[in-house]
Amino acid sequence: MGLRLIWHRVTHWEYWPFKLIYYPLFPVWLFLSAKARSLFFFNAANPSMKNGGMAMESKMEIYKKIPSEYIPKTLFVKKESTLEGILSRMRQAHIEFPCFVKPDIGMKAFGVKKIISENELAYYLKKAPADFLVQGLIPFENEIGIFYVRMPGEKLGKITGMVKKEFLTIIGNGVDDIATLIRKNPRSHLQLKTLQRSLGDQLHLILKKDEQFVLVPYGSHTRGAKFVDVTHQKTPQLEGLLNTICTRIDGFYYGRLDILYNSFEELCEGRNFGIVEVNGAGSEATHVYDPKHSLFFAWREITRHWSLLCNVSIINHKRGYPYLSYGAGRAMLKDNQAHQAQIKMI
Repeated sequence: MGLRLIWHRVTHWEYWPFKLIYYPLFPVWLFLSAKARSLFFFNAANPSMKNGGMAMESKMEIYKKIPSEYIPKTLFVKKESTLEGILSRMRQAHIEFPCFVKPDIGMKAFGVKKIISENELAYYLKKAPADFLVQGLIPFENEIGIFYVRMPGEKLGKITGMVKKEFLTIIGNGVDDIATLIRKNPRSHLQLKTLQRSLGDQLHLILKKDEQFVLVPYGSHTRGAKFVDVTHQKTPQLEGLLNTICTRIDGFYYGRLDILYNSFEELCEGRNFGIVEVNGAGSEATHVYDPKHSLFFAWREITRHWSLLCNVSIINHKRGYPYLSYGAGRAMLKDNQAHQAQIKMI
């Protein structure tokens, strides 16, 4: 990595390692743990999700709880499945190529791929270390992450943060190839090694002037997407839509919905959108990653959301939902670390 990229990473905290951002806030977590009387209080936040949705939860089990009209067609695929069996199930479910595949137990978009052919699906099946999902495309180009919190016992919740996700994209100039264009922007240059694996010979293509090329077709910050804080755009109408959806998801009180949509106006009206995922207690308030925000803003928002998580968990605990024991919590974190190392290699 050249000095230019190193300097860019140093001066833009959004690229800092997880530990540098979150470890200074550990005293806050200890305070909240003392308040809840458990280090692993988050388990009670969303009683219908394993570990409250903090880690090691099955995405398929969560999809089953979301009203079917809001999600893409999704197949659960066992690691030992055959290609022929998967293709047969895809035909029955009317899932066509291109489609998306992702680990059933996933995080930070590791292992998420857009698959355009049977050969690519066969390669993914060979590489996948565990069970995964096959999903039909949601036919909309804009993505937003909406953080939602509802206190147990209350009928309505609130939107506490919104982020628009701009996919990692380059624009052609009629001269440079894709590899050169990638290197011209630090945001894409930092993804070069991953892009070399995914794009292969496409890196040598020369785009026409003003031609757009999406390098990563989903809104993952770890894969170069730019996050823009649009919390100020929330409306009572949109909050009403989120309440309509989330109150139909049994046992869900705290987390983030990632949504693909056609236009913001239509989304607010409840039209032309699809839910990519619903994330639980492990959700980040991703609007903090807007480059305009300082690290101090991020720390304030993270602390605010952790406090909400703690309050939700305490109320649910009083209603009979358990916290994780210390031993179970440590085991979960260890399993999560090992699983993350596996799916990062897909």
